[in-house]
Amino acid sequence: MAAIRRRPVFYNNHAPALALPAPTSKSVIADSIVRFHHKLLGLEQTPLIALGTVAKDLGFRHVFVKDETRRFGSSPHSTLGVSWAVFRSLTERLDLPLDIDLQSLKNRLHQEHITIYVAAEGDFGLAIARASAALHVPINIYVAGEAGQDYSRKLRAEGAIVTTVNGSNFAAAASIAKEAASQADGLLLTKDLLDLWIGDGNFTIWHEIRQKLSETQCDVDLLILPVEDGLLGYSAVNHFKSASDSPKLLTVESDSAACLWKSLATGEPFDESKHSVAIPGPYRGKLSPSAWPRLRDGIDAALTVSGFEAHELVKLLQQDGIETALKGASGLAGLHRLRKSDFERLGLNTESVIVLICTEPSHTYATPKDVSSNDLVGLTQAMVQIDSASPDLGSIVGPGEMALASYVDQWLQHRDIETHWIEYTQGRPSVVGRVSGSGGGKSLMFNGHLDTVTLLGYDGDPLSGNFVDGKIFGRGSADMKSGLAATMIALATAKTLDLAGDVILAAVADEESLSIGTEDVLRAGWRADAAIIPEPTEMAIINHHRGFSLFEVDIYGVASHGSRPDLGVDAISKAGYFLVELDRLSKIHNDPTAGLPFVHVGLIKGGEEICSYPAVCTISIDTRPIDGQTTDMVENTLRDILERLSATVPEFKFGIRRIFSRSPHSISLEHPFVELVIKHATESMGISPVVRGETYWTDMALLAEAGIPGVIWGPRGFGLHSKHEWVEVESSLQLLKSLIAIETEFCRLP
Repeated sequence: MAAIRRRPVFYNNHAPALALPAPTSKSVIADSIVRFHHKLLGLEQTPLIALGTVAKDLGFRHVFVKDETRRFGSSPHSTLGVSWAVFRSLTERLDLPLDIDLQSLKNRLHQEHITIYVAAEGDFGLAIARASAALHVPINIYVAGEAGQDYSRKLRAEGAIVTTVNGSNFAAAASIAKEAASQADGLLLTKDLLDLWIGDGNFTIWHEIRQKLSETQCDVDLLILPVEDGLLGYSAVNHFKSASDSPKLLTVESDSAACLWKSLATGEPFDESKHSVAIPGPYRGKLSPSAWPRLRDGIDAALTVSGFEAHELVKLLQQDGIETALKGASGLAGLHRLRKSDFERLGLNTESVIVLICTEPSHTYATPKDVSSNDLVGLTQAMVQIDSASPDLGSIVGPGEMALASYVDQWLQHRDIETHWIEYTQGRPSVVGRVSGSGGGKSLMFNGHLDTVTLLGYDGDPLSGNFVDGKIFGRGSADMKSGLAATMIALATAKTLDLAGDVILAAVADEESLSIGTEDVLRAGWRADAAIIPEPTEMAIINHHRGFSLFEVDIYGVASHGSRPDLGVDAISKAGYFLVELDRLSKIHNDPTAGLPFVHVGLIKGGEEICSYPAVCTISIDTRPIDGQTTDMVENTLRDILERLSATVPEFKFGIRRIFSRSPHSISLEHPFVELVIKHATESMGISPVVRGETYWTDMALLAEAGIPGVIWGPRGFGLHSKHEWVEVESSLQLLKSLIAIETEFCRLP
């Protein structure tokens, strides 16, 4: 198996050729920015902190951190640039010089009665509220109702007047803000309008760095920048690329928020909306369109790091007095990621000075898991240790798939695999990964579910992921995180195989309940020429399985006091006649050789209190039809029994309704894809696999209905939905070997 590699460092061939005109540091605007921040607002310089141990360990003269977490207290770092942008907007509106003093500005604002109107979300809203307070200008902020009360409370704490547009999205809030600003004293501001001024406002950072380094008679050779919206990088390019001694500019992003890396790699602004359906995925970024041209031409290199890598260095920064979190430590993680060849390419040596920009204040966060493992055992263990119990099952609501979906997303992005976040139902995400072929070959989909059944009733630690005697233990180890792990590694391996067709992974939500995840993936338009679902099948290949149809039958009585049998009809007693008939039916239908739908009663509910005649008794019925049997046929069988009882049992009344149904699945043994899977299964196992049908239902039926033929085939395991669960690693490795062989052959076929 070829080595699976992580997303590489991107080197920008355009950057060395960029030379901007006259140094920004000598311009009137640059001087005005520094004066504005230090004199008008009274801001003090933030510290440039030396990381002596890091410099020594990596072999550099100095490594410094410009600690921007303290500039505005609890406000976002972007307040530095936003405050300048608001100031520029006011001076332009009032035709004032840039060297105006604060009291004169306040007097003019009082005379003109200027009020700022803006629709805002996220950190921009907090930054513009703080900036307006610093400049003593009233501000009305319009927010979408979905932003939440806590966000509005924070804006009000900064002195803003907040109007919540209930039940609306941000676009509607923006429309109302525009209408409100139409009055004579209104000044409408938008982030797009302010972006370049915001970027310019960051010049104070570069001025302070230059000033501090001059005291040690050195200058910066490599500047490591967080990306965020790109405006910090825009400002760095504007300043440093106009100097003869320009340092190299390196950006660092999270693996799952790699907007700039992807934009630089393709030469086009990366559009996250094309990779997220309904609700944006976690940690996604968005570049300022205004900043993009400068970033494209001026950033020398870009890389991404995992949350785990950043987490490992948070404490190291804390030891030097820098209180930050994951984003703040990402720059240092990026520096540690560089190798000797990278240092040489960036022109670094033992005399080099490196400066990192840290903008994220400290806050609590969940410790990220390591996404670096390409080992099947380690990957399975990591996923078992993430609780993804369904919120729809068990007496205690499970957390659902969010944490595991985020992990899968990050694991794929760490390896630069195209990912798509699909979340039509909030809190129930699915993740699609794709390795695109060169064209002309067949496409193959792996489908594996993220959710598990409840952790309740598990004997021992259900999230241990312990590896003992060739087995991995824990809830979901067999059903089906081991199979999911195998498909993830097979997908990543596909990048090394030079295939003609696409390989697709659909890591889906909700298979244990209603299968909304696979439905969502199909709804989003994903298709393939064939599919494999690696559910734990004891290494048997499942080419057909039953469907299921759920019904509720109401048996009606007449409510009355328990002392008045002359008035009441006992619905529960009447239901007994039907239950007896269902028991007879089940004895016939539940024989696997009969070729009839399985049937059983799953729930029964009736009555309100013991001393009253129950008016209704509801019986919930689970039926399992085989291929060729429809839900109508099953309902007719139940209805025949009920109508017969209605005709023969006095006062027997009923109602029947369908609750939910899924079709059976079947694919011929002679289908070329089935033959291909059998061929490679035989090669990896050393024996011919058992090929059979199953009584349970899987998402394969949904795929087949969408025109995607396939089979269910997965490892040996024990204790599905039970108090113990484990998966056999040897069979998982055999599965992985076969999946790679299958994709290699199938995706080269025309």
